Amino acid sequence: MKLKQDIDLWLKASLSDPVATLLAKNSHLTKTQLETLTIDILAENLSGKRLKYDEKAILRPTKAKISRGSFNRTLKQARENVIKSIYTILLLGYLGFFEDTTLDPYLEIANKLHTYLDAYKNMPSGGEELDKHAKLLDTIREQLESKLMDLSSPSKQRS
Repeated sequence: MKLKQDIDLWLKASLSDPVATLLAKNSHLTKTQLETLTIDILAENLSGKRLKYDEKAILRPTKAKISRGSFNRTLKQARENVIKSIYTILLLGYLGFFEDTTLDPYLEIANKLHTYLDAYKNMPSGGEELDKHAKLLDTIREQLESKLMDLSSPSKQRS
């Protein structure tokens, strides 16, 4: 099944990216929930048609057969976690935390992440330019990982 192969390749490439791995590790989503949510969104875009949940369940990258009910439960959990994260952002905004400069490091990381994604999307296909581009990506990724680790550590003083 070509769709399953496409989904497997996309999941493997995207979710093994070092920045995606770090972000996922520190998110409210389990690996299974992230895969399930990604399949729910990506499968219909790749197939060009509406898929039933039992068809989506087959697309999960596992050797064991996943039931439609299991897929739906995992998808529900993933969506609830995403909604809770959005509520957290809304709450912080409502309480005026975004007006405080202590959140500037988080916004800086968001901008770095955007730079990383742009550089990743515009990666040349080969040659010397590919090597330069890969080094740039590594540098940006290392900066992102370092900043995220610093921000997640309660023992670090932030300015």
